[in-house]
Amino acid sequence: MTSGILLVDKPGGITSHDVVSRVRKLAGTRKVGHAGTLDPMATGLLVLGIDSSTRLLTYLVGLDKEYFATIRLGFATTTDDAEGEPTGPVTEKIDFTQEQIAAAIRPLTGAIEQIPSSVSAIKVDGRRSYDRVREGEEVVLKARAVTVSAFEVLERRGAELDVRVECTSGTYIRALARDLGAGLGVGGHLTALRRSRVGPFDVSDAGQLGEGLMQSLLTPASVAQRLFASVTVSTDEVLALSQGKRVRLEHVADDSTAPVAAIGPDGRLVGLVTLSDGVARVLVNFPTGELIAPC
Repeated sequence: MTSGILLVDKPGGITSHDVVSRVRKLAGTRKVGHAGTLDPMATGLLVLGIDSSTRLLTYLVGLDKEYFATIRLGFATTTDDAEGEPTGPVTEKIDFTQEQIAAAIRPLTGAIEQIPSSVSAIKVDGRRSYDRVREGEEVVLKARAVTVSAFEVLERRGAELDVRVECTSGTYIRALARDLGAGLGVGGHLTALRRSRVGPFDVSDAGQLGEGLMQSLLTPASVAQRLFASVTVSTDEVLALSQGKRVRLEHVADDSTAPVAAIGPDGRLVGLVTLSDGVARVLVNFPTGELIAPC
């Protein structure tokens, strides 16, 4: 088997599940998962896990993200993006000052309560919100706590704003576009979106969909060491940890309630552990006999 984390630069016009389907064929396995999807119109970084490395996705889903987007002021849409229908009259004349736009952005930064876009994959009583909306049901989702650490205007072209956003997982950039337009009193929606970063992983390191994509597969060990502190364990300790035993690591002094990557003498990821009084307790194991693709 081949196990690892794959960074893919998703093109526009296809779903994230389309990407997963293509990678399943390229990797020769159905065991492919993702660490967060992108809308069909969006492009940019998708982080996929293959085979046993899907176990790492739990720790990737919640990472902060960076986006570059274009917001069109003047009217809102049913989907909060360009794929929806206008929900009201169009304001043709957009002549806000830089200060007025900055003032409207300010309440949308920091720790905020954001109402997600109703056309989203969030489940309401067991069904996707977007399915309910498409059937004509009016859906208003509950606000959720998110943090927008950066929301800056890079360029302005008439009614369009090119922006950069850094935010926590679960933030809807479409909702930011909607709320910015509402704050200015003219409505707004998203016309372009590109995800440039997920945690420490950048889209510049991602591969394009195609036959050569699997050559850029990242090993579980290299990914875990970018996310967590690491400790090297001996062959005997590898065996004990793989059996789920608690292992005293005499060469480790510090405790850690956060995951620590246990790396075997051959450089492979043995598992993720926590440390208490020098004793390692397994959180998740990885097959140590598995053939790992080169990073």
